[in-house]
Amino acid sequence: MTDGVEPGGTVDVPGESGEPGPMERWPDADRLAYWAFHAGRRRGYMRFAYVQLGSDADAEEAVDAAFDAIMGNWPRMLRMERLERYAWTVLKHRIADQRRRRRRRAEPMDIAAFEAGLPDGSADPYEVLADSIQLYGAIRHLSERQRDAVVLRYTIGYTTSEAAELMGVEEATVRSHLSQAYRRLAGLLVADDVVATTSREESP
Repeated sequence: MTDGVEPGGTVDVPGESGEPGPMERWPDADRLAYWAFHAGRRRGYMRFAYVQLGSDADAEEAVDAAFDAIMGNWPRMLRMERLERYAWTVLKHRIADQRRRRRRRAEPMDIAAFEAGLPDGSADPYEVLADSIQLYGAIRHLSERQRDAVVLRYTIGYTTSEAAELMGVEEATVRSHLSQAYRRLAGLLVADDVVATTSREESP
């Protein structure tokens, strides 16, 4: 994936009839606010979409579709209390649409950073997280918000503050999602480890 600010994105152009695009009817302040939002979010949206889709082209198509939808709703969004959260939901929907069109599942995420951040110690239940394949399978059982937080924080490498800004939530909420993800994964993986051990012991 190309790093930096990717080309492309929403462009407000007149329709085939020559009528002005919707943005041309906006107050200057609304237009400036939209482009500031676009500039501030596009790179993060592209990185997140790439992790989900595994393709620069698919990621760009999904992100462009998301910004098209955001542009169409921008005047209404400016009256929302949680504009960023709404935009994040739009992005997630467009990524899901793109995946369905391509009939492509998400690529396995890079979870090395997640593993490295776990506590050490042989008595700690997190020791079972050393199996990357097992961990990836368990991550799929997390809630959507928990998965988003894990991807942004540990796959892409954003700080909790940056992840919160993209998701449109408080930083404390992201920390809570990550904490819940740790506990959920520990429970899932310990249970799986017990089942696997029992199966080996019962095998003739």
